[in-house]
Parts: sequence; structure tokens; C-alpha cells
Amino acid sequence: MTERAHAEGHADKDAAEHADRHAGVWSGSWVAERLGVGLTGDEALTGLLGLALRRNPKRAHLLVSNVLGKHVPQSPGVVYGHGVALGRRVRDLLGAEEAARAVVLGYAETATGLGHSVADGLGPAPYLHSTRRPVAGVARAGGFEESHSHATSHLLLPEDPALLAGDGPLVLVDDEFSTGNTVLNTVRALHERYPRKRYVVVALVDMRSPADAGRLDDFAREIGARVDLVTTASGTVRLPPGVLEKGQELVARHEATATEPTGPAPAAPPAGSVERVRLRWPHDVPDGGRHGFTAAHRAGLEAALPAMAAQIAEALPVGARRVLVLGFEELMYAPLRLAHALEQTVGAEVDVRYSTTTRSPVLAVDDPGYAIRTRLVFPAHDDPADGPGERYAYNVAGGGFDAVVAVVDSTADTPALHAPDGLPARLAAHVPHVLLAVVPSYVPRPPHDTERPSMLPEPLRGPDFSSYAPDEVGWLLQDLSDVTLEAPTEEREEAIQSGGAHYAESLPVEYQPSEQYQDLFHAALETSAARLARAVGAVTEIVLAERSPRPVLVSLARAGTPVGVLMRRWAQFRHGLDLPHYAVSIVRGRGIDANALRWLADHHDPADVVFVDGWTGKGAITRELAAALRAFEATDGITGFDPEIAVLADPGSCVRTYGTRDDFLIPSACLNSTVSGLISRTVLRADLVGPHDFHGAKFYRELAAADLSPDFLDAVSARFPDVTDTVDAQAKDLLSADRTPTWEGWAAVERISEEYGIHDVNLVKPGVGETTRVMLRRVPWKVLARTGAGADLDHVRLLAEQRGVPVEEVADLPYTCVGLIHPQYTRGATGADGKAVTL
Repeated sequence: MTERAHAEGHADKDAAEHADRHAGVWSGSWVAERLGVGLTGDEALTGLLGLALRRNPKRAHLLVSNVLGKHVPQSPGVVYGHGVALGRRVRDLLGAEEAARAVVLGYAETATGLGHSVADGLGPAPYLHSTRRPVAGVARAGGFEESHSHATSHLLLPEDPALLAGDGPLVLVDDEFSTGNTVLNTVRALHERYPRKRYVVVALVDMRSPADAGRLDDFAREIGARVDLVTTASGTVRLPPGVLEKGQELVARHEATATEPTGPAPAAPPAGSVERVRLRWPHDVPDGGRHGFTAAHRAGLEAALPAMAAQIAEALPVGARRVLVLGFEELMYAPLRLAHALEQTVGAEVDVRYSTTTRSPVLAVDDPGYAIRTRLVFPAHDDPADGPGERYAYNVAGGGFDAVVAVVDSTADTPALHAPDGLPARLAAHVPHVLLAVVPSYVPRPPHDTERPSMLPEPLRGPDFSSYAPDEVGWLLQDLSDVTLEAPTEEREEAIQSGGAHYAESLPVEYQPSEQYQDLFHAALETSAARLARAVGAVTEIVLAERSPRPVLVSLARAGTPVGVLMRRWAQFRHGLDLPHYAVSIVRGRGIDANALRWLADHHDPADVVFVDGWTGKGAITRELAAALRAFEATDGITGFDPEIAVLADPGSCVRTYGTRDDFLIPSACLNSTVSGLISRTVLRADLVGPHDFHGAKFYRELAAADLSPDFLDAVSARFPDVTDTVDAQAKDLLSADRTPTWEGWAAVERISEEYGIHDVNLVKPGVGETTRVMLRRVPWKVLARTGAGADLDHVRLLAEQRGVPVEEVADLPYTCVGLIHPQYTRGATGADGKAVTL
């Protein structure tokens, strides 16, 4: 059984009013006159559709929708309104009970936003759209072919495999219903796997030929299900004999004489500006329906839209009167809703339009009677599965826009996007102001292993544990704040060197800096904040480019934690990403916390985990992590964790992912807990940490008055806007450089250990950060300083003076400084040789 329905009069009226800026000229007349192609049917058709010529060997013509928001910039209210109106009519058709059980499926790439809008109009129905972008780790729930398209294969990748498994109505949404082949392919594939009794096909226009009109009824009888059809308008396309060959000849002739980009452009225009606008996209809302979009997701987005629209409105140039929000291929719904909210925010003062980029190759002809007036061409920038190729933005050049807000997902925010021929640069050649907004690409969680129940607690967060904000970091630790763990430095050193205790079984007494030392910290922070910001930006850009488009930052507590927070802030500032961030314990000689790894594997894809630390010394922790992950893989069978550590500074040349290889002062190394969220170093002691526990740490609440953690983070973050251009250049250089580790730091440490008669590399701590730790936590013997080292060592020299430790200048030292722990320490031993005794 089938039912045909048409749209309410107001939708047709809107379409007619917004169809073309040139009154009285149909945007299909150029093709109609040259090829004899025409539209017959409802009066609304010529308001809804124009015509263009495809660069496609399968079909000559392209029906160009004026209300879809794909090829033709349109009011977002009109675009969204058509989809919602169709959804409401489906709801009325099904009735409340059946509508509550329905699932909506949209087609990539053109109808992803339309399908989403239909789902909004239908009510609480979950939504899924097909995709041409495979996602690692997500199993296919099905797929089908679109025979006439230039990119035919569709994948169905729901995060919840049960999304399509119900027996409620399935609502299939496409922009046009032409031959019916795509819908039949879909229903046939899904019905074999998930049979149901009712389907509803939704399209803006029904353009089936008389020969195809009866196929849907026949198919419904074949599968024994009801299939309804809901459209805005209907008609047919008149195609004369030989139209495909004539169309191909016409395309070839025009392209032979065209120059790129097609369309009018000012003579020698100044390049427009390109700026980022940071969106506070809600962290629990997917960027679209590629993996499913629920009523709860819809509510979260609705609540966040006004604030995001206000952010965009504030970023628009003063005096802007015509603004385009430009989506990205399958990413249609998020830009549409942002554009609609922006339209409501700015009111009648600004003409807001919406369209998206596309993979579809179409001829552009600058004629009022042709639907595609101009074409911008740029390379693919989201590493597509089918390889590199051209992408297009139609009717943007020459559109009179004062600003374009380009919205992409984080997967597509790659160096290729920002290349000289990338989309922002191509837009800036025609539009005075380009804003780039990045929506975080949603990555489904891996399936939970139900055979091994997790007894691990959720991460600790501030303010209950640490002075960091709760969203800045989650600590995969247990709180040992009520346990006495501190021991005098001298006792700890004797126990450690005698083999009586491991350094992680106790804590040093927290060093309380003098006023003079605190002054040094603030001075160091003031002078190095910009340098730190550059390193933070560079290492984060490398992580996003090479490791994962949406990484899970996992800092090695505690020196890595401030760095992880700063990297997270950079990703938010520059890309609008809200990255998960955790801190875990790793202990030299004992490895990384295996329970923390199990928790991470339960909640995230291990391949997305990026371990973060502050700096490298001789590379001991780098080696420790690699060995620990190999052991963990052998015991637990969990693969995918990458042992490569991302650090701010890599003076030892131990890693590939770093912001700089300079050995300079990172102010967070100057202090202990008071610059690390008031958290101690981690503790691993058998009587406190059981086999199913996280490693432990203390929260020094009593030191809140001396806490400088927020000062440090804010001082560096405040420099982000100032270093953006420098970071872009630095990251580009690093990405193209040979960053293979040379391990020269390890070789230097071995040499120093032998030259100074220490014979234990664990007592040689290279680099400014490690030397500072020696001065604060261990019993130092001496400090080796590179000849001519400047202000980066002021705090080390002050600490050395206070503790009576000699500073020896050494030429050609590969590090700025090296701290040597006392090699023969027993309590009472003093002096450089460790033999003098104080009674």
C-alpha cells in the first residue's frame, strides 16, 4: 500500500520567494534550452529546483535544489523548515504510537542534514545517516549502492548495533526520489537483516518517470511490508534521446574554455583574512548522525546552540550584512543548526545564508538561467578512504558575501585544509573575511567487554581531588591524602640507595619555597610564557595531525599533567575540540599503572590514547613506558596503545612528538605540588595499593594558599592568540622534518656517569627540569652547568646556594644543566666526596 502527499502551501511559497535573485529567470532555463531537458508536474517544481550539468558518465543533468542548502546558498530557516515540515507530516501519517517507535535514516552526502531535520520534526526518533567515511573500530551494520552517483558505496555505522534492529517504522530520507533504485537497494539490504512491517520514504521531490512509478508498490508486495511516500512536490524530468552524449559534449566544450575558479572575481583582489572561531560544542553531543543521534543528543544541542551562535555573531566583522555559513560534505546538520541559530541571533540586520561543500563535480556557468553560477575547487582534506581528489564549493564566489563561516569536523582540520590551495585560502580570495569553526568529530566508544566486569572507580576530579577544574583532568589514582607518607629527604635517599625502599614507596617533604625563590618562579613564568605557548601549540598540532584527529590525552602524573591541561586548552582554543584528559601513574622500575590502562581501554579506543609528559631527560620513562605496554599487551591481550610520548621539550632526542628540542626552563618544574594542582607525586606501595587498585597520590589541601597552578596555566594560555602564526610555521616545519630520536641524551648521561665515577645512570639527571627535581627532592651532589647558560638556571643556582651544592661549568654540555645525585650517600655524609661527617 502506498500514500502520496504534498507539502503545505507555505513551504512552496517560501521556495518560490527564495528560489533565485533574478526575478522571472528560472535557474534551469539554460540547460532546458540547450539540451531540451524540462520539468513537468507541480507548479512548485521550478521554485524548488534548477538544472545543471554533471561531470558524470552516468547521468547528464543534475537537479539542483533551492531549499536543500547543498549547492545553492539559502536561508537556513527555509532549509530547516522544509525538513521539519516533512517530519511533522510523517508523524501525522504514522500516528503518535508508531512515530515513537520509528527510526530515521538519511542518505550521504546530500541528504544528511535533511534527514536530521525530518527526525527533528518527527519527534523523539533516533537518527542515523549513511556515510562514505569508514571509521576504524566501528563495525558495519549494513551498506548499499547508489547506482547513479559518482561515489556509490554507502556504509551504515551505528554506535549501537540495536539502532536498526527494532521492528518499528523505518523512515528513509533523500533529497530526491528519482528512479527509486537507491531506496530499493537500501530497503532490500536492511529488510533481509532487520525485517519490519512498515517503511516511509521521504523526499523533497518525487521525480520518478511513469515507468518507475509502479515499482515501489510492486516492491512493497514482494517483501510483504507497507511502504508510504511523503514528498514536497512531484513531477518528472523530460529527457530527449541522446541527452547523455549531448550533455557530455556541452560540458567538455565549456570546461575547455573555463578558468578556475569559475565565476566572477574582483581584479587582483586583496586576500581576505582567515580566523578561527572557537565553538564550545557540547562534549556529549555527536557532530551528526554518522553513528546515531538520539533525543538526548538533540536536547543537548538545542541547549548549546544560542551560546555558540552568539560566539559566531561576536566574531563576525563589524558591518557585515551578508554572511554564509558553509558546511562540509556529510557535515550538514551541525552547520545548518548553527546557521539557523545565527540567523535568529542577528535578526534582520544580517542576511544569513547556508550551503555546504560537496564531492559532486558539476559544470559552472555564469548565467542567471543556470543553477551553478560559480565553482571553487580545492583538494580533499579529510584523508578520504577513496584517496585524494577535488572538492567543490558552488555559488560562493561572486555571491556578495561579507564573511563566510566555514564549519568542518576535526577529522578534516588537517594541514591539507590550511594549505595554500585549501578551502580557507580559496574562500579568502573571494570573500573579505573567513571564519573557521571546527566541530569535534564524534568517535564511538569501543564495545564494552562484558566478560570482565570492571570494578575500577571513575576518575578523581577537582575540587575534591586537586585544584584543577573538574573538566581539565580526571585522575586515574586513589586518594591517599589521609596516609602519612612523607619522610625526610636524607632518610629517603639512604633507603633508596641502599636498596631498602623504592622511591615510589614514600614522598619527600614538600619544599616550601622562600620569597626570593617564588620571585624567581614568577619572573621565569613571565619571560617564558610565550615560549611555552609555542611549544604547547606545536606539540598539540603534531598530535592532531599524526596521532589522532580526536586524541585522548593521558598525562604521566605528575609532571605531565600541567602540560596535558595546556594541550587540551590549545585544542579548544584553536580547533574547538573538547578532548578527554586523564592523569595516570608510571613508576621507574615498576611500569605504568595497569589498572589505569584497563580503565582507559574500557572507555576509549587505545589507538586514540596519547601519553603526555613535560620533558625528556635521558629517556628512562620513554623506555619504561614501551616495556610496560609490551608486558600489558602480553598479560591482558589489549592492543593499540602507542608507547610514543608527546612532550613539550625533548632535549635528550628520545621521542618524535615534541614542541621543541631546546633545554629551557619550564616553570612547572620549579615547584612541586603547588604548580601541579596540589597533587603529590604518585605512590606505589604494596600495603596501600592492591592488585585491583589505581596507584595512589595525596591532595595537599592545606597548601591552597600557596597554590600557583591556575597562575601557571592561565599565564601560558593567555599567550595562545599571540603565538598562533608562529605555531603554524613551527608545526609545519616539524611535520616535514626528520624527527627520528638519536638518543644523544642517553649517550651523554652514560659518559658523565663514568667520567664522574658515579657508575649509575639513575643518579645522573639531565636537563633543567630533572636538575630542579634533584634539588627539590633528592640529596644533590653537584650541578653541571653549560658554560654561558643564562637566566634559565637562576632558580637552580639559588637552590644550589641554599643547599650548599657546587655548580660546575662545563663546555659542550648537551644539556643546559645536569643534576648529580649524591653517589655514596649515608645520613651524616656531607661534602663533595660524601666522606666528611657532621656529628
